[in-house]
Amino acid sequence: MNLKFEVNDYILIWNLLFQASISEEIYNLKQKIWKNYKTEYNKVFKDNSLILKDPKNFIPNNDTIYNIVLETPQYESIKKNVEQFRLKILKYWDENKKVAIKELKDILRFDIKLYHILIVCEKLNVIDTTTVKGSKVNTIVWGQKLDEENPRQAIIDLVYHIVMKELKEYQTDYQDIVKAIVELAILNEFATRLTGRTHYLSGDNTLKYLKRQIYPYWLMYLGVEPDKMVEYMTRDKIGFDSFKYPYERQLKNLDLCAFIDFCIRNQKHIIRIEELEII
Repeated sequence: MNLKFEVNDYILIWNLLFQASISEEIYNLKQKIWKNYKTEYNKVFKDNSLILKDPKNFIPNNDTIYNIVLETPQYESIKKNVEQFRLKILKYWDENKKVAIKELKDILRFDIKLYHILIVCEKLNVIDTTTVKGSKVNTIVWGQKLDEENPRQAIIDLVYHIVMKELKEYQTDYQDIVKAIVELAILNEFATRLTGRTHYLSGDNTLKYLKRQIYPYWLMYLGVEPDKMVEYMTRDKIGFDSFKYPYERQLKNLDLCAFIDFCIRNQKHIIRIEELEII
């Protein structure tokens, strides 16, 4: 996995203009521009997909609105803060990427291409994983408040959204299973390895039952031998009667997509088992 953290003026301005206002100053600026340039403002709304298609080489058909924002002291201050924000995220990634890449390779067993992470103001509370048809680059727009006491969480969340984007078009008729397995892979197992403590009860509450049903097979996918399963159950606070599950030794040779396919093919058998419990 290769991540490039970048600040792009056009995508930053677009989000400042069309997301919720991050301050009274920005709200007033937007109102002023709207009153004087309604036509141009409306046209800029359509630029988002064009920017994401090729951020580095995007040229607006009309740069009036962009130039107005660029020349304001409010934008200068925001841009400075966003640059500092980018450096923080880059620092966290650099500190963790060696371990993160190693563990992801072991868990996913497929390669992820280069991603451009377009950093915007954290006050925007934005995660945009839009896939643009004909896009020349893989992008994610990221503006999320960082937890300074738990900086690895930002890496976990970012990786989760990247993997979800990679599998967005995979097995579209079974998205609950796809999402549950991606949660097991990233929000649970990857997070556990990265932080050194279990995260197996984290994630979407509506998927907990499904994840618990898949969990015994997930351990087989990870290559956990039968005599070690109790150790993992205790760690993750998820219990099941391992004697009722034939050990599917071939699962440890699959990649994540093939494991998803296995769970879809065998879902009637997997999901009907009711002996699982939270310890």
